[in-house]
Formats: sequence, C-alpha cells, structure tokens
Amino acid sequence: MTTNGITELPWGGHGMSDLEKAARMIIENQPAIALTGAGISAESGIPTFRGKDGLWNRFRPEDLATPEAFNRDPRRVWEWYKYRIELVMKAKPNPGHTALVELEKMGLLRCVITQNVDNLHREAGQKCLVELHGNIRWARCTRCGFRVFWEKPPEEVPPRCPRCGGLLRPDVVWFGEPLPPNALEEAYRLAEEARLILVVGTSGVVMPAGLIPFIVKEAGGVVIEVNVEYSQVTRIADVFLRGRAGEVLPRLVDTVRGLLDK
Repeated sequence: MTTNGITELPWGGHGMSDLEKAARMIIENQPAIALTGAGISAESGIPTFRGKDGLWNRFRPEDLATPEAFNRDPRRVWEWYKYRIELVMKAKPNPGHTALVELEKMGLLRCVITQNVDNLHREAGQKCLVELHGNIRWARCTRCGFRVFWEKPPEEVPPRCPRCGGLLRPDVVWFGEPLPPNALEEAYRLAEEARLILVVGTSGVVMPAGLIPFIVKEAGGVVIEVNVEYSQVTRIADVFLRGRAGEVLPRLVDTVRGLLDK
C-alpha cells in the first residue's frame, strides 16, 4: 500500500513486493547505515521512553535524568539507574539486533548509530557501533573521570570511584547535556557518506540524533523506516515497513539473502 508517497508493508502475502523493494534498495545503495531507537529494544523487555507506556509517562525527566537532579539527590537518581541496569542485564538481544549484525556480516551495513544505552547491539555482536547517548553499563567519576563497567548492578548507591573515592555517575547523556563530540562527529560523517539509512524504532524527535536521517536524505540517499507507528522520519521515508523490528528485520535480511542468491 502506498500513502502520500510512502510504501507501507501490510503483513500479508501481497506485501512481499514492498519488502523486496526495501531489500533491493539495500543491495543497490551502498554504503548503508542504521539508526536505532528504543523501539528495537522494547522486544527485549526494555521499556521505551515515549508512547503510551513510556517511562516518561511515569517519571519526570527533570527528577531523574538531569545534572541538576543528580546534584540535588544522587542517591535517588542512582536508585532509578540501578533499577534500569538490572533490567538491561536481564535483557537479551532480540532478532532485530541480530538481523542488523547479519547485514553487517554480509557487507551491506557499514555501521549502526544508536540512541540506546542498553549495550544490546554490542552483545548481539555488532562490530561498528556509535552510541550517541552513552552506555548505561558504564559509570564515570565526577572527580577524576575514571570509568567503571558494571559486571553486575552496583551494590551500594550512590557508588564511589574505586580510584579516588569520588562520586560515580551513569555514563549516559542527560537532558541538558551535549552529546559526546566524538560520537556525534562520527555519526554525522557516516550519514554524509551513506547512500542509504535504515531507521529502526525511533520517534525521531530527540535532537540532534533526529537530524541524521535528514542528512542522508538531503545528500540524495535512501531512507527505509521500520517502526510500529509513524514518526518524524516517516515523511521522508522512501519505504515504511510497519511492524516490530524483531519481526520485520529478519524477514528483510532473508529477502536480501534470497535476492543475492539468485
């Protein structure tokens, strides 16, 4: 079905031509990159932040995810992040994550740029990964900058730096903070060089990450979106595949493989 110039994949047999269209685009438009958001990890049991069941409907960002909140009450912030670290450590990569790894192994996906902090792309085996918003499995010292990787959730909150005794903070980007310059520069470079971007499970409203698909599009590249609902990216998508990443992406990879085997 095509609506407003967007090809949308209905989940029936007649929709395979749309899936094949996306697969052909990936094969014919290289290099390709992917941008992922919370939607790809929702199937692993990690709550999204937006949408009807999003975390920000239950918690206020300014109470838990800002430098001011941390300075005001580091224990409260760390109690929430300990809960989230526990969720992340229980979660496993889903077929959406592994499908992107397969595309990378096939030489058809140059890199994944992610807004997620859950480490699941890395656990799935993604080699080229740009984490725009940091990684919740890491903490860094507010005094000396030393970084700690959590093999298990911190036992005491707020945790202290093993090197200098300073206060540790989650090594993630909070509201009001800039993105890590190196990560952002790498993401922009990849977008400028890409001929195709696969946008998976993101609302497209968080900036500057939301600009990345537009950079690819403005340079003449192709945009394929996989999402359960329309987003800010949909209006520039060449193909919109509606559905869960864990269902759509494996079918897309199988279709790509089938075309290459012909």
